[in-house]
Amino acid sequence: MSSRDIYERGFDESTGKTTNETTCPDCDGTLRTIDGEQCCEDCGLIVEACRLDRRGPRTFRDDQGQKRRTGGPRTVTRHDRGLSTTIGQKRDAKGNAISGKKRRQLARLRREHDRARFQSKRERNLAHGLGGIDRLTAQLDLPRSIQEQASSLFRTAQDANLLIGRSIESIAAGCVYAVCRINDVPRTLNEITSVAAIGEKKVRNGYNVLNRELDLPAPPQQPQEYIPRLVSAFDLPCRTERRAREIATEAVEAGLATGVNPAGFAAGCVAIAAAKQGVEVLQQDLAAEADVSPTTVREHRDTLWAFLGE
Repeated sequence: MSSRDIYERGFDESTGKTTNETTCPDCDGTLRTIDGEQCCEDCGLIVEACRLDRRGPRTFRDDQGQKRRTGGPRTVTRHDRGLSTTIGQKRDAKGNAISGKKRRQLARLRREHDRARFQSKRERNLAHGLGGIDRLTAQLDLPRSIQEQASSLFRTAQDANLLIGRSIESIAAGCVYAVCRINDVPRTLNEITSVAAIGEKKVRNGYNVLNRELDLPAPPQQPQEYIPRLVSAFDLPCRTERRAREIATEAVEAGLATGVNPAGFAAGCVAIAAAKQGVEVLQQDLAAEADVSPTTVREHRDTLWAFLGE
């Protein structure tokens, strides 16, 4: 056996990094490592992802040397923190088919097991809310960290008795929207509403209740947060993104973005940057991606043209 290391490159299991680079190879932005994933703060490029699966089943050996398998680690995304059991179907633990009589017996046991899963109405409401958060984050293609933080926020809201007299779906959707804002993940209220089972008014009320009662550290949304998403949707060059960021930063410092839709304002910045560099992109397409009207994009574009003096 060779005496060299197993890996050809050094691998830090605590962070998942195999490179020591600090700048993005695409836009020269700053790299940061979160949960073993190394990404750029400016353009969002993922330079490297962790190669270890830390959430799968783990195998241990007992004192007699026999392997004992356990499930994954505890998680806040399940009402029982992932410690529940399930009754299988059609096959036994060894993979052998079971008879029809045994299958009917297991069906009766499964029904009684489902009825006894919740010890109280409070636990049933918790399971319903966490299930809604799981569905929303999956349809919005949000990372698991967002789901875990939203689930923890829902548990905090339930402990603070914020669910009394309110819709569980509205609090669950409000938790997802609040966590997206706290983590600077560009998701508009209309996007949350489009995949939620309730209207925009209830989602907004759920977020307002959480923000008011729990004093959430949600910063104001800035147009710069939506620019990478708009640029990526139309496959625009990096120089267009950098110029759009510069325009947005100057406009925010001048107070032009106060009280306006940040997504629509970002679309106006991208429209000007693309026009200056001769890149073709339709205002109607930008408006559809930003979930605003083409008139809004044109108004912001005209305001920015006058501000830039060009």
